Order: sequence, then C-alpha cells, then structure tokens
Amino acid sequence: MSGFTSRAAATLVAGVLLFSFEAAAQTYPNKIVRVVIPWPAGGSNDIVGRVVMQRLSTELGQQFMIDNRPGASGSIGANVVAKAPADGYTLMVHSTTHVANGTFYKNLPYDTLKDFIGVAQLCSQPGALVVHPSLPVKSVKEFVALARAKPGQILYASSGNGSGPHLWMAQLIEMTGIDIVHVPYKGGPPGVNALLSGEAPAMLASIATVLEHVKAGKLRMLAVAGGERMKMFPDMPTISEAGVPGYEVSAWVGVFGPAGIPRDIVSRLNSEINQILKLPDVQRVLSAQVLEPWPATPDEFAARLKADYEKYSRLIKLTGAQSG
Repeated sequence: MSGFTSRAAATLVAGVLLFSFEAAAQTYPNKIVRVVIPWPAGGSNDIVGRVVMQRLSTELGQQFMIDNRPGASGSIGANVVAKAPADGYTLMVHSTTHVANGTFYKNLPYDTLKDFIGVAQLCSQPGALVVHPSLPVKSVKEFVALARAKPGQILYASSGNGSGPHLWMAQLIEMTGIDIVHVPYKGGPPGVNALLSGEAPAMLASIATVLEHVKAGKLRMLAVAGGERMKMFPDMPTISEAGVPGYEVSAWVGVFGPAGIPRDIVSRLNSEINQILKLPDVQRVLSAQVLEPWPATPDEFAARLKADYEKYSRLIKLTGAQSG
C-alpha cells in the first residue's frame, strides 16, 4: 500500500471513529446507566449520588441506576468501574478517598489517575479543627501555642491510618512544626467518640460527623479547613485566616467513569450535573449533609485530581502510614 493510500485510509478510519463518537453522544443515553457507589447505602456519598442521579434520570429520560459496592475504602467498587467499557454506561460516585487510596494502597488492581476520567465534581465535604472543651484553647493560634508548650502531650484522633482526618492533621503539623500524637481509630464514629470523651481531645474532622456535638456545646470548633469560609458558618475563619497561612484541604465527592469515555458524553454529563447542582431542592439535600455544591468543568476536576493525588502522596510519605 502506498504512503498516500495509507494516509487516506488512516484519515478515513479517524473520520469514522469521530462520527461514531459524535453519534453516540447525540443518542446518549439510550439504555440504563449503572452508577457504582463504592460505599454503603445511607452515607453522604450515597445520599448525594442518589439525589443527583435521580434528577439526571429525569433530565435525560433514562434511568441512572445506583449499584452500591462497598468495601476496602471504596477500592472494590472502583475496580468494577475501571474494568467496565468506556461508553458512558458505567459511572461512579466517589470521594477524595479515591485519590488517597491511590497513594496509600500499594497493590490496587487499577491506576487511580490513568484508568478513570473525572466527569464532574458534585460537592465539597468540609472539615474543621475541633477540640474537646477540656482543652483550654479557643482559636487556632492558641491550639498551636499550647501544642508548642506541651510537645508530645496532646493526642489527636483520626478514623484510621491514611484517612482524611489523619492526613489533614499531618498537613497542619507540617506547616506549624507542632508535635502532637496521632491515635488512629477504626472508622469515623469511634474517632469522634474518643474526641467526645476527651480521650483524644483534638481532631481535624469532617464537619458532618461533629456538627450536632458542636451545636450541643460538647465540642468546640476552632476553624474550617477549606480555602474559603462556609456559607453555613460565615463567622468561622479558615485555618489559613486563623494563623496558618496557606493551609487548605478540600475534600469532595465527584462522578467518575472509565478512562476513554467519549469527550462529548463527558461534556454533556458535566453540563447537566452542574445545572442540577443549582436546583434549590438539591442544594437543600446537600446542606442537610453539611455539604456545599462545587461544580467544575472536566478540566478543572482533572487538575484537582492531580493536585490532590500529589498532596496525599506527599502526606502519606510524611506520616509513614501503611496499608494492611
């Protein structure tokens, strides 16, 4: 075959593929879409995923069916999605834990960055520095000062080695140079119970897990961990504002698919989901879970995934946390 003929054939094939992708996007979805949520039913990931996918079903005229596949910090469900056809008919709702898993677990059966595409961000999962009232501090500056005055004497709880609360506090420790002692518990509720009892009187916790105790006066919130103040707590400073400039951790929930989904399908899903996040009833559901809508383009989400992967990789190395 001549060079000209080869180039013409390649051009023809590329044109056919492009036409096929565009045609697929125009008719998408024409069958049920499976949405894997790699967490148990009833948690924040599940609640957010269900409310958004129910509205997406209405808007696109096809069922987006939830399939809960919990286990191994979300990696069991993630593996199902990584191995699925990249046609837009298998999606996943997962949290920041997805990128943390990629650096914490050494033998995952998939590549966290290469085997998935971020379709859309759904919401942020705000964290906060919270202490037991017995700890004589009412601000981040006072907390840091007390920790410096009592090196190795203040305990902080987390939901386990390599968990979000562990790594969020590790970043605070790194940026302030304080010496406080990590006490990992087997999950979020035991960690919060230790905080409530004063057994481990400090924690960088998901606000949703501690809000009722803060409202009841059983815990004291010092600052929120994100880059901006929360609408729910406009008078509560960020940790960065409160004395640790540049500190920011922003946990999130997002929608993923297998790498290779046609860009037109990704763009359509992203646009539809971002519009859904503006709906008052959807925002009410998120607010009830202490979550805030966080729409983003696919490119913005991709940049967030890469940055968070690098951040958690560095923090896991810093802490020496190991899986297994």
